[in-house]
Formats: sequence, structure tokens, C-alpha cells
Amino acid sequence: MTISSDSELEKDEDHQEEIIEIEGSSLETISEEKSLVISEDIFPDSLLVVPLYDRPLFPKMLLPVIISDKKLEKVLEDELKGPLKYVGLVYSNETDENSDETKEDINDRLANIGAVGRIVQASKHSNDPMHIIVQVMERFEIIEIISEDHVYRAKVEYLQDTGDQKSEYELKAFSVSIINLIKELVQLNPLFKEELGLLMGRINLKDPATLADFAASMTTASGKELQDILETMSIKERIEKALNLLRHELEVAKLQVKISQRVEDRMSQQQREFFLREQLKEIKKELGITKEGSESETEKYEARIKKLKLTEEAKERIEEELEKMRLIEPNSPEYHVTRTYLDWLTILPWGVYSKDVFNIQRAARILNRDHYGLKDVKDRILELISVGIINGDLSGSIVLLVGPPGTGKTSVGQSIARSIGRKFYRFSLGGMRDEAEIKGHRRTYIGSLPGKFINAIKTCKTANPVIMLDEIDKIGASFQGDPASALLEVLDPEQNKDFLDHYLDVRFDLSKVLFICTANQTDTIPPALLDRMEVIRLSGYIMEEKLQIASKHLLPKQLKIHGLKKSQFSLSKVVLREIIDGYAREAGVRSLENNLRKIMRKSTRKIVEEEIENVKIDKDELPELLGRKVFAEETRYKKPKVGVITGLAYTSVGGATLFIEASFVEAKNPGFKQTGQLGDVMVESTEIAYTYIRSKGSRDEKIKKFFSENFIHMHVPAGATPKDGPSAGITMACALHSLVSKEAVIPNIAMTGELTLTGLVMPIGGVKEKTIAARRTGISQIIFPLENKKDFEDLDEIITKDIKPHFVKNFEDVLPICFPKLKEKIEKKKAKK
Repeated sequence: MTISSDSELEKDEDHQEEIIEIEGSSLETISEEKSLVISEDIFPDSLLVVPLYDRPLFPKMLLPVIISDKKLEKVLEDELKGPLKYVGLVYSNETDENSDETKEDINDRLANIGAVGRIVQASKHSNDPMHIIVQVMERFEIIEIISEDHVYRAKVEYLQDTGDQKSEYELKAFSVSIINLIKELVQLNPLFKEELGLLMGRINLKDPATLADFAASMTTASGKELQDILETMSIKERIEKALNLLRHELEVAKLQVKISQRVEDRMSQQQREFFLREQLKEIKKELGITKEGSESETEKYEARIKKLKLTEEAKERIEEELEKMRLIEPNSPEYHVTRTYLDWLTILPWGVYSKDVFNIQRAARILNRDHYGLKDVKDRILELISVGIINGDLSGSIVLLVGPPGTGKTSVGQSIARSIGRKFYRFSLGGMRDEAEIKGHRRTYIGSLPGKFINAIKTCKTANPVIMLDEIDKIGASFQGDPASALLEVLDPEQNKDFLDHYLDVRFDLSKVLFICTANQTDTIPPALLDRMEVIRLSGYIMEEKLQIASKHLLPKQLKIHGLKKSQFSLSKVVLREIIDGYAREAGVRSLENNLRKIMRKSTRKIVEEEIENVKIDKDELPELLGRKVFAEETRYKKPKVGVITGLAYTSVGGATLFIEASFVEAKNPGFKQTGQLGDVMVESTEIAYTYIRSKGSRDEKIKKFFSENFIHMHVPAGATPKDGPSAGITMACALHSLVSKEAVIPNIAMTGELTLTGLVMPIGGVKEKTIAARRTGISQIIFPLENKKDFEDLDEIITKDIKPHFVKNFEDVLPICFPKLKEKIEKKKAKK
């Protein structure tokens, strides 16, 4: 339907009176001529108020109103029997639920401007609320409101529209805009067409004020927005506000149409694709160029089976699933579950093995090419390969590489795979908390999948790859299970030949797989799991090894990454030594590589910005390139000091030096305390050292007096770092002896060993790591327990070079080595004897 033309609008204007038939009763509407009469002469000064909770009504409208308030309904019923013809229609922003409502509350709730309405008809059926049909006439302003048991009456003053004759052309322009917008709305939304049809015969659309009211009533705006238009008496302002509301309504309608069209297009496209797909199936079937979905799938799986050497159990399971698949409809959910399961069963390399390359010389060449040093590790790996040459395979081998970060554990695993010609697969166990990651999910769950090991076998397409389990010492546990316990079956040569994944539910042979695990320490690995693995330790690198690794591996690698040639970048061994000693003193080479990468980046930028051909790094430039030295603080202890002794520690990141400091203060209450975030075992070591030194000097009056008059304090620096272990026992005892005798130890000496109350020195672990740490920090003499002599002698000469070891059985042997004056006294006593 379209909006009437100008001539039609003129005809509507001439038609001044209209008879409206409603349920058999005929009532005469108020004519346009009468509307020019002064309102006070027609309408009463006091009106019964009918609150409107949804939206206000506008003049010239004929609309039904539902009376939901029982009290108001009763009053209306009574007064309609009398002369009541008019009611006040007032918008209320909330319902009347407060029994103690004040006059101020009523004024806040009810709008100040409303519209008078003539009751055309009233009806009520049984228990339903009353319905009244009202002809809305004019606006009014509430002067005073009176409440009678929550039924309101208002004294009102009727309002007239205000306007200026000068704005006639502007109002006409606004009117044309509104009519054009209504035309667009009618085309977009059929509901507007129906509403327009009801109102066109009853109102004069050529009147701008009426047109503004009509346009506002057509919108789905909020009650407050419509009330704002009702309260606007200026025709120009009102029609402008109505135009804005109508524009917003048009945008909403356009968006609704756009969304509906998009949904309809999508549905149409899906239906079209479905019909075309079905037609294509039928055409192919008629031509004989394809078969039913299940038939083609089963043939695919049967073709795969012919290439595999299935176990009896796997063969029976696949045949069962294929039979089930033939009977299930392709559109059934069960069909897709079965197809996925068969995909996994038939894609695994049952009985497919890669041929091992057993060549000891080739393996040695690959290991030497990829890694510098690590002689012990290489020997163990070559021994492992030699066993494989004799036996014909490497089945049942589970290797655990233990060492600090950056020592090349992962790359060693890759080199092993290359040296024997096997596929390599690596995944990390760090932080893994779900047992299903190892053994898979049961097929009863939606989205279930096999575990990591079956996935590794599928990826490698061979049943004998090298699988690396990284960070096995950082595996977790939770309410979802204990992955470490699940690994017991995988890493047991006696059990993994019948490994049962929860998803497959068919046993798969993992006994031909070479498992290589990596860890930083063995303390957090469960003993039952550790017992199944052959431990190979990578202790870390000394200065000379790091120099060679940097020259042969790290520098060429970084030059390639940064796109530089050898002629464009030069780094002398002196500078490399300074980098290693001051910035990368850790056991591994990762920190060294990061520092080299940093220098390369800055050098590359310098070449580009300054347009130079090459960059040579000098020792003096390192602070500018890498910042302050990280390990410069240890120089403060190089000068011997009373009460300060250098100890050696073994941590998860390799060996390290630590310093034991002892001091005293005069006190009436003598005693002993220790600080430095020490663990329980280390606290016990300090107490043993204190008791031993005190008991040792119990016959010496000077020593007795020292302990009885002073409070001893022992501290291990780097207080933020937790420390524990028994191997600092002799170091602590030496610090106390130095304090008592007021004699400093000889320079460049370090020690390690557990002390007992009787003075025996017990063996310790990590001899290699501690020796490397001592060498890194320039220590020239080390005191070890006598029982660790064999461990020291087994070390490479490159590690022990220029280090003088001392092996002691009890603490009495330690003192002459550390304190020259005491040594002279002992020698004099021996000479006298």
C-alpha cells in the first residue's frame, strides 16, 4: 500500500465528519472544526486518571485500553453509569505497588503532560480485566492530583500547539520527509501497512502536528521517548523529534530485513546443496561410477589391511567393526564413530619397521659432528649401538639423559636417531597431569583420541621410531590420574610389547621403540619409573669445551640465522672467554647462545645503519652490548678472609660454588644461629659443625672462653635461594675454626664433604659437576672425601687439569691443608717427637 497523494489528502481534509461503528453502537467523532473551539468550553476541568504503563497515547487516535487495576476498574464501572465521558490518559514510568505512596511519589511516577480521551465503548467479560475504547482528543497539563485509595483524579489545564507562520515551508518539508519515510517503512514491514490503513481515514495527515503524533505512534520507541514528543508543544520541535524516531525505526527495519534475508539465503543454499548432492549420488549410482558410502569406505580399509601384518586380536577387531559399518546407515552418528575408530586401527603401522643402520663408525662420526665433548655420553651410546649390532635390534632400550639445562640432551636424542637411521618423535611431559595423555581416552567419551604414544607411532609410520620423552622429571599428578604411573607400562620392556591404549582397546607392540627420556634431576622421578631406565649423565661444560662449542657450532649457526658471512663478523677467543666467564658461567650453553644472538643482532644493525663491511667485537664493547657482568660478584671472595670458606654444591642446573660466612658478637647469652634459607638437612649440618668444633676445643681455655662469651652467626649468601644437603659439613666446620683461631684459609681452595659428630668425612655426590664449577670460578685446590677419590680419577683430564685434589678421611686432615700456621705447629710437634 502507498501513502495517499496530495489530491487525496485534500479530499480527506474536506471530509470533516465520520461515523465510527463499534459493536453495533454508533458514535459521532469530534470534527476538525470543533477542535478549533477553546478546550476549556468542551472538556471538564477535573479528570479521572487512567495510568498507561507501556507507552503514552497521542491525540486523534482511537485505541483500546486495558484496565488492570481492580480499584480503578470498579470506579469506572460505577461512573460509566452516570455522565462520565472523558478520562485522563497519563503515562506512568512504574506500576503502583507502594501502599504508603506520598504525593511526591505520585508526581514522580506520573508524567506531567497527558491526553484527554473520550470513552467510546467499555466492556468486561467474567474475570477478564475491563477493556475501554477511547478517542484521544487533546493534550493537558496536570495542575493538581488527588489520590482516593490509589485512584487518582487530576485538575488539568488543556494545551494548544504552538507554531510560527514563518516556519510553514519548513514544516511542509518535514511533513514530506516523514511521509517518504513512512512509505519506506510500509514496504519493509507489513505491520505498518495495517496500522496505516486503520488510521488514514480518521486523521488529517496534512496537519503537521497530527502527522508528527501519528509518526511517533507508529514507531517501537520507548515510553519515555514517546512521552517527550507528547510533552513538546512546539510543532516544529515535535515534528523534528518524530522524524528522528522514524529514521531510527527505518534503520532497525532495514537491519531486520537484512538479517532475515541472510538467514533465508543460508537456508536456501543448504537446501540447494543437499538436493544437488542427492542428485549427484543418484546419477553416479545409475552410471555405476560409484558405490554406496559404506561400501567405498570398507573397500578402503580392506586395501589398507592387505599392507599390514596384523595381530590376531587386531584382525578380529577390525573385521567386527567392518561388519558393523556395513549394517549402519551412513547418516547415523554411530557410523562416524566407527569410521574414525577404523581409521586409527588401519592407519597404524602394524608390523612395519624401518631398517636400522648399524654402523659404529658412522654413529661415532655423527655424534662427534653434532656435539663437542660429552665423551662419557658418546661412549655409552656407542656401547648401546654395539649391543644392537650383536643382537640385531635395539629393543628394550630405555635411556634417561640427566643434566642441567642447555647441555644438549634433546639434540643428543636426535643424533642417536640419525646415527641408527630411525624416525624421531619428541613430546614434552612437563606439566602433564592427565593419564589419558599417555593411555588415551575411552571411546565412550565424545571427541576421544588415542594417547601420545599411539599418535607418535601413527605420525612416524613405523613401529620402531626413536621417541623422546622430554622433561620427565616435571610430570605432574591430579584428580585425572597419575601420568607417571601410566608410564610404568610404557617404559617396561616386559610389559610394553602388549601396550593397551584405552581408545584402541587392542594391544600394540612398543617393545621395538627406542625410548630416550630427558631430565634435569632424578629426585622428582618416582623410584619405580627410574628403575626401568638406564641413566646417562650430562654434567655440563667447562670453559675450554664452551669455547670449542661456540667456535664450531654456535657462531656458524647464528651467522646463518642472521644472514652474515664470516668476513662480516669477527669474535676473538679472548672476547669469547670474557663472555663465558662474565655472562654465561652456567653448566649449559643456552645462555652463551643467547648472548651471541644478542651481539649478532646489534652487529647486524650496525652494518645496516653505518653501511660498513664488517664488525669486530672488542672486549671493551661487551658492557655496552650485553650490559653489566652477571657473575662479577664472586670476585669479592677471592681474597682470603677470616670466617669465610668456599664450598661446592650440586644443583639441578649443575655444579655451583657457595660461600659459608661465620661471624660473632659479644653477648651475655652465648649461642648459635644460622641464616640463608637453609633446608632441614643443612641446618643439621651447621649444628653438627658447631658442636664438633666446640667439643674439639673443650680442653683449650681460649676456645672455651670464646664460645662462652660470644654469640656465633653463620650465614650462606644468596638468601633468596633455598639451599639444602649435607655436603657442606666440613666447609661449615672450617668457617667456625677460622673464626675461633682468627686465621684465614689459603686462597683459591674449596671443599665438600659431609661431617659427622665424631669428625669423619663422609662421601658426597656430583663430583664431576662440583669440579667443573670449581674450575669455572678459578679454584686451584679442592678437598674431597677419601671415598670419592675414584670418582675424581675417572674424570677427563681436561676437567681435572691444573686442579690439585686433597682427599681426607676425617676433619683433622682438613685443617693442615687449609691453615698453614696449624700445619707448621703440627710439623714442629712431629719434629720434637
